[in-house]
Amino acid sequence: MQLYTMSEAEKDFLKSYDITRYDRPSVAADIAVFSIMARGGLTGIEQVQDKENYRKAPERKLKVLLIRRATWPYKGCWALPGGFCRKNEDICETARRELYEETHVENAYLNLCGIYGEAGRDPRGWIISHTFLALLDGEKCRLRAGSDAWEARWFDVSFSREEIKKQVEEDGALLENKYFLTLESSDIFATNLSDRREEDTVRLSTVVREQKEFKGYHETVQYEILENDGLAFDHAKIITCAMLFLRRQAETDGKVVFDLMPPEFTWAQLQSAFEIILDKKLLTPNFRRRMADYVRETGQMISGAGHRPAKLFQRNVNAFYGA
Repeated sequence: MQLYTMSEAEKDFLKSYDITRYDRPSVAADIAVFSIMARGGLTGIEQVQDKENYRKAPERKLKVLLIRRATWPYKGCWALPGGFCRKNEDICETARRELYEETHVENAYLNLCGIYGEAGRDPRGWIISHTFLALLDGEKCRLRAGSDAWEARWFDVSFSREEIKKQVEEDGALLENKYFLTLESSDIFATNLSDRREEDTVRLSTVVREQKEFKGYHETVQYEILENDGLAFDHAKIITCAMLFLRRQAETDGKVVFDLMPPEFTWAQLQSAFEIILDKKLLTPNFRRRMADYVRETGQMISGAGHRPAKLFQRNVNAFYGA
């Protein structure tokens, strides 16, 4: 479809235009891939049916996908999956291609959540990262490290805030917070020396400072990495901002959380997902009133040893996309 026709004058102008007149950055897509999974790899429905834990379902955790870099720079460090935009490729296509290469998932929630172009963020040169938030069912992934990575792993996310400064006046405000991010992954593997199994645990930690200033009826926000143990580039800041973005979406809209759910789920599982993301307990009656329009009954029940039967629900597509 032809969207625009150039005039002859414009064609003449472009013939003499020198695109090398201005420096051009490399463009990359980095993806903060989040999932909610149980320890031990059980899915949401299997948690209810698990006979060994019939009195208490395994704890579910918010997880983020990281890859361990196999090349310089930051060789051996952990980073978000991502890659460079190819010629004639839309940046969203780059993100979807990279997501598929790492997870073998083609259909997932994917939304731009930040752009990072600070000088010196990458020792290779001027590289602008478009960061995408991806949400998916991690149980359906087939993780496979890309050509520039040794391995790919899911990391449990622990995220907390400490208020440092809060100055609010009639015509302005200054707020400072510290965000503490801890990422932990444990893999069980058999040693070569015996049949005994060992646990390979990786623990990463960062501290990022947030400064918000409200002045002249406008807000500016800046982030600075204060401490970083094990994450490559500025990915400590990127993951922190992606977590804040996810929490805002869950708090204000809520629809985004459904992309972390299986096709069928119970009320308890949906509420648990919100509580995991927001890191706080919710009042069940209030939560169900808020989300009632977004779910519909499937007519099916689920039961397991030690649990009362529970109704299964699914996303009410009409409430999401209807008039």
